[in-house]
Amino acid sequence: MMRNLLLTFSLCATLFSCSVAQKKSAYVFSYFKGNGADGLHLAYSYDGLTWKALKGDSSFLRPLISKDKLMRDPCIVKGKDGIFHMVWTVSWTAKGIGYANSKDLITWSEQKYIPVMEHEVGARNSWAPEITYDKKNKQYMIYWATTIPGRFRETQVTADDGLNHRIYYVTTKDFETFSQTKLLYDPGFNSIDATIVKDGKRWVMFIKDETREPAQKNLKIAYASTLTGPYSKASEPFTDKTWAEGPTTLKKGDTWIVYYDKYTSHTYGALSSTDLKNWTDISNKISLPKGIRHGSILKISKKELAKLL
Repeated sequence: MMRNLLLTFSLCATLFSCSVAQKKSAYVFSYFKGNGADGLHLAYSYDGLTWKALKGDSSFLRPLISKDKLMRDPCIVKGKDGIFHMVWTVSWTAKGIGYANSKDLITWSEQKYIPVMEHEVGARNSWAPEITYDKKNKQYMIYWATTIPGRFRETQVTADDGLNHRIYYVTTKDFETFSQTKLLYDPGFNSIDATIVKDGKRWVMFIKDETREPAQKNLKIAYASTLTGPYSKASEPFTDKTWAEGPTTLKKGDTWIVYYDKYTSHTYGALSSTDLKNWTDISNKISLPKGIRHGSILKISKKELAKLL
């Protein structure tokens, strides 16, 4: 009898301990809705599957810069300085991107326009910027997709308004001064929506093949030993024939989860994998706020989430 009670107590204590440990941290999903005119939206999750909108799914920050005043594709990272840094798409046609920072994801700094492609006279856009921190070099890399007419003629078509993107980047240590803009990745196809994360000693890039003729519109993976590349040849697509974009990822233990926007069907999908080669569709296991669009996922502390709640 006493042994059974001790076993029961031990099990309960273990379950309680695990529950508390699991909730020491949480995830935040930054996203936009509609065309991005009302700005930044945030949702939270403890398990990376069930997401609940914060602030009644209203905007945390309204866009003020560029002629279009949009805040599409928001990407947020927490810097080594403890500050949250965010970049976003400010317009369909601008040659620069937006930047702001915050200590708590609630009160934001003045919004700043970073003219990453203004030096390219013919550049048509600067889409879906993201930030990844390079611990070895103690700097951030900001990267995005741009079409420059006349470049990469081998993949130029008239469909999709003649857009023919590649991935470009700058580096910065302080978000005040930036390196010269350089080409990050030319996979040999029209490509957008890159997101890069560290995996052991390698860097993993998830990227959209934007090819229209014949249509690809799927997600692929490339690898590099350093953040700025060179990156490997892109893998075969790991998403199905449903047109996909805006990948964002998190890793729980040994399991990767990649979220992506099934934009033609106005739904979100999710795939899981332990080796980045074999994928399981877990779309039926996720729950997201209605109308969520392309964004990013970051890990925050329970204390940080408490302020947001």
